[in-house]
Amino acid sequence: MTLMQLTRPDETADANDLGARAAAVAEIAAAHAEAVDREARFPAEAVAALKSQRLLGAGIPIELGGEGASVRMLAEVCFTLGRACASTAMIYAMHQTKVACLVRHGRGDPWRDHLIRRVAEEQLLLASSTTEGQGGGNVRFSAAAIVREGEAVTLERAATVISYGAEADGIVTVARRDPEAAASDQVLCVFLKSDYTLERLNGWETLGMRGTCSNGYRLVARGRPEQVLAARYGEVHNHTMTPVSHLLWSSSWTGIAAGAVERAQAYTRTAMRGAGGVAPPGAVHYARAVSSLNQARALIRQGLDRFEAAGQDSAALSALDFQTAITMLKVEVSELAVATVSSAMRANGLAGYRQDGAFSVGRALRDILSAPVMIHNDRILANLATATLMSPVAASLDA
Repeated sequence: MTLMQLTRPDETADANDLGARAAAVAEIAAAHAEAVDREARFPAEAVAALKSQRLLGAGIPIELGGEGASVRMLAEVCFTLGRACASTAMIYAMHQTKVACLVRHGRGDPWRDHLIRRVAEEQLLLASSTTEGQGGGNVRFSAAAIVREGEAVTLERAATVISYGAEADGIVTVARRDPEAAASDQVLCVFLKSDYTLERLNGWETLGMRGTCSNGYRLVARGRPEQVLAARYGEVHNHTMTPVSHLLWSSSWTGIAAGAVERAQAYTRTAMRGAGGVAPPGAVHYARAVSSLNQARALIRQGLDRFEAAGQDSAALSALDFQTAITMLKVEVSELAVATVSSAMRANGLAGYRQDGAFSVGRALRDILSAPVMIHNDRILANLATATLMSPVAASLDA
């Protein structure tokens, strides 16, 4: 059953191939998802499958060795993976977000172009380091700064979270431009495994999303000046980091929700057959789950439409309406996904609450509860309230 179709007709051929490869990875991811969750371990089998299916470089332009897959196509992959293993989906979403930042803001420099080609050719996995120290999820402020030492740059950063940092082939991180720069004057930089060391600061004993292995580390890196992007991070954040991450995260969460709805549908059908066609009491919750899932899918499609319409237009990407919509996408879809899985649990009753059995949605519920607090929705809403205070309230339905 296909619950989410995001691709457009003119993308069908490429999307079908990408979809088939994603489905092959999802089958492997699903087979190991319980062990990944139980042992809080990296989904090594699924990531190996992503590499063998050459999906890590899918979003890289063809001229740089990739496949030129659109964000819409990558969202479908995230959705497919989310139905199988939440941690695998989020790892893929975070990796593709970092790749998009490098492609859209780092191209044109020989060293970075070579790195992008290596990601496609060697299927390198890139991790993300944006949270730091007491700032938590406030990614627009950095304490650590880039230091220039002759022909090299160095960075020492206490990161409260680096998802799959120990397993990645490289880390993309933010930092102050230099030691004298303000906390908000940031740059994006990329370091390969040979450029840095990681000292573990804390663990990752969480309710869900256990396979992302998002431990805290002290990152000590040394590299070339070209490994620091020239673009202001504020531009990278608004034009690429936020829209791509919110679209791909939302697709992953919606995939988790779709998997739970499938189990609720299977349970409801089984119960009706056993009762001579009479719907079980929990069927009303199944209906609610379907409704909230469809709302999430619609919001993602609208977000993809907006992002594609903006293209590379800096003014369009920076516009308050676009930023508000793409920011709220994360908030709204994360809440809808939680509501969807919760409804699926209630539809299945005790069979959904159990940790075992074909109708269990316990792991999905634990995983999806991370969505509203992965960059806390309250922080996002507070920032948005400040940003929109001086904006006029709509005077009509169309304006």
